[in-house]
Amino acid sequence: MLISNAKPARHQHVDLEERAPKKLPWGEGERLQKVLAKAGVASRRVAEDMIDAGRIEVDGKIVREQGLRIDPETAVVRVDGVRVVIRAEQVYLALNKPKGWQSTMSDEMGRPCVGDIVAERVAAGQRLFHVGRLDADTEGLLLLTNDGDLAHRLMHPSFEVSKTYLATVNGEVRNREVGKQLRDGVELEDGPASVDKFVVLEVGNGKSLVKVVLHEGRKHIVRRLLDAVGHPVTALVRTHVGPIALGDQRPGTLRVLGRDEVGKLYEAVSL
Repeated sequence: MLISNAKPARHQHVDLEERAPKKLPWGEGERLQKVLAKAGVASRRVAEDMIDAGRIEVDGKIVREQGLRIDPETAVVRVDGVRVVIRAEQVYLALNKPKGWQSTMSDEMGRPCVGDIVAERVAAGQRLFHVGRLDADTEGLLLLTNDGDLAHRLMHPSFEVSKTYLATVNGEVRNREVGKQLRDGVELEDGPASVDKFVVLEVGNGKSLVKVVLHEGRKHIVRRLLDAVGHPVTALVRTHVGPIALGDQRPGTLRVLGRDEVGKLYEAVSL
């Protein structure tokens, strides 16, 4: 997590003492600086300095008191306004789903699926589920977690979390009208749909590489939109989910999201 040395916590006011969070009874919970240290935010000593500087919030209230005890199971802790994960059992993973694999935790037909990749983690007791889906012919970024609240919000259309795709399509997309049509909206069989951004990256040999950004979550939405404007998709990769990027992660591999990435996901869905 990138933490500056000077920036104060958000929403700081003069009446800090009046806004102090509720104290737990003696002997309950854990000391705030210990929780921050266990979460990897800072050492206990540095965490104490951060508390003194007014950079730590608990449940929306700035903490100035050293030794405050909190419940890590329920407390919402922010550093410089960015929420941090303090529950050790919560897991946040990025998978580069290979083409041809099912976005399911098991497959009754024996086809390769996401569950095969995380089988060891599930066997060790982690109850993971995927955030949304990618169809079998689409590869790229798929998030997995056991944080049900975050997953629900990421999938809910009201939070409008964007997804970015790179699509190889038939036909040379040279007409600006195609992008305008996609941004304005296309009527599909299950209602109108549109993209947030559309960029042509490469054109040649009867094909085009385009970038599509949208927050729609309907099945096969990217393929259906591009097919509707006369450019059927031949290859599709999801590169971003909100602030999380696939980067150079190889197909079939997992990586644990960093604290800063999880904090940005929380922010994207107002958690």
